[in-house]
Amino acid sequence: MATVPVEATRSARADGSAQKDGSAGTDGPARAGTTGSARAAGSARTSSRPSWSTWSGRSVPAADRGGLPRARPAVVRRRTARALLGGAVAVLVAVAHQTRPAPYGDRLVPHARVEERAPGAPSSGVPLRTARGAVEAYDTATGRARWTYAREGRRPLAVLPARGHAIALWDDGLVTDITRHDGSAVHWHRSLPGTARWLTEHGAGGVLRLLDGGVLAVITPERVAVYRVADGGLRWILPTRPGCRFVPARAVRHGGVLLIARPCPAEDRWTAGLVAVDGLGVVTPHRAPPREGARGERHSAEHPRPGKVVAPPR
Repeated sequence: MATVPVEATRSARADGSAQKDGSAGTDGPARAGTTGSARAAGSARTSSRPSWSTWSGRSVPAADRGGLPRARPAVVRRRTARALLGGAVAVLVAVAHQTRPAPYGDRLVPHARVEERAPGAPSSGVPLRTARGAVEAYDTATGRARWTYAREGRRPLAVLPARGHAIALWDDGLVTDITRHDGSAVHWHRSLPGTARWLTEHGAGGVLRLLDGGVLAVITPERVAVYRVADGGLRWILPTRPGCRFVPARAVRHGGVLLIARPCPAEDRWTAGLVAVDGLGVVTPHRAPPREGARGERHSAEHPRPGKVVAPPR
């Protein structure tokens, strides 16, 4: 039996262990290089795959999200809550707008369908009356109400028919204008300050007076106020003299002039107890009559002629 030297045995063992752990020997460097290349290739393949993110317990690839980052669930919930809150607020505002009370307590109710009239045709003179705490327009043939206009907690004292308008005076000193033909709208409201108690005690006889030029004179003991019927615009105001008071019930219409009684105990002249007005203001003996087409217009003292002031031709 052949014997092996101890040195040769030790050298073989060293070479085996070196080849086993890849740290020494002839094949060691080659295997280490092969392993590193495999790992690099694996990393490259891993990076080329689509990344995955977890949202709401479900994995979604980045390719399906179009390359945009997915918002966090808490952010999405906050945005959804804000959107729902904004929608609820908008609905509440719309409901409050629909259910808010009408200005001045107006309640305008049409009762019957009004026939259409041709453009340019004159409006029919619908009769008016005050009944059951409201202003009514009724049909003369049937007596049935066409429309009703009331104000919550108020009572109409007088109603004055005008061309296309129904002007009413209320117990709180408010003057209103309604579309006479079909009662479709309340055009304007005008307040008479400090007259509610006087109207309750003395009534509304003669307070509302129509003048030429499409204007309305409202006569109270303290003043005469004239408004345009079309839009309620104030034309002019005539206050009474100290110690004197207007008496609406004693006003008389004479042609285009309205004569209003104004008793003045301190005056001896009988003319002091009377004032004449028309659509332009107080009628005086020396007032020049308005030119044709100028009635109802207001002109300044610097430019008495109507129309636009332009420079003279050169």
